[in-house]
Amino acid sequence: MRILVANVNTTQSMTDSIAAQARSIAAAGTEIVGITPRFGADSCEGNFESYLAAIAVMDAVVNYPEPFDAVIQAGYGEHGREGLQELLDVPVVDITEAAASTAMFLGHKYSVVTTLDRAVPLIEDRLKLAGLDARCASVRASGMAVLELEEEPERAVEAIISQALLAVREDKAEVIVLGCGGMAGLDEQIRQRAGVPVVDGVASAVTIAESLVRMQLSTSKVRTYATPRPKTVIGWPLVANDVPATA
Repeated sequence: MRILVANVNTTQSMTDSIAAQARSIAAAGTEIVGITPRFGADSCEGNFESYLAAIAVMDAVVNYPEPFDAVIQAGYGEHGREGLQELLDVPVVDITEAAASTAMFLGHKYSVVTTLDRAVPLIEDRLKLAGLDARCASVRASGMAVLELEEEPERAVEAIISQALLAVREDKAEVIVLGCGGMAGLDEQIRQRAGVPVVDGVASAVTIAESLVRMQLSTSKVRTYATPRPKTVIGWPLVANDVPATA
């Protein structure tokens, strides 16, 4: 089984970290391929960057030169999952939905701890669109920018834990969801300090994608995510000599 894990930004080191987290949870025999878009922002923290990332991820996936069995979109609260579902015949799993749905197996209410406050409305909207908002106690911002998660990991952990504890105490959350792909791998540290289950979106998405492949299930094509109608599309997909970077 080969699963593509698509970073939504162009920071290769973040792709490497996300792919490493995916491999740590993947079953034996599952190949994880990390993909970095050829264009876009070095971090996604707003609508402009998110919409740009949606096109960039689709471009990276359709240009991947070998067969694959599933795709994970590794951006929390980002746009684009629906477009991938129309383009592909294999399962597409977004880490936002994977983490939230997993959290609902573990407690009555969950809270998301993300990066900057400006990302909060995007996440709230994506959860509402996915029908996962009813059991979301809160979406809290750690105040850490995406790139700061790598640059200052100790401060990032402390900031996330601080908000996680407030979510448990004040918002009555019973589960914490890490609301950024760049937080991959931090779940165990935060679980020990917060005292509640902590869900990592990348890990959740890998296990869900593997299950869908094993059950031979994929996106319904009868209506909402039907294959795009044949049309003249100018300038896309991009044509370049080099393929998307992989890790």
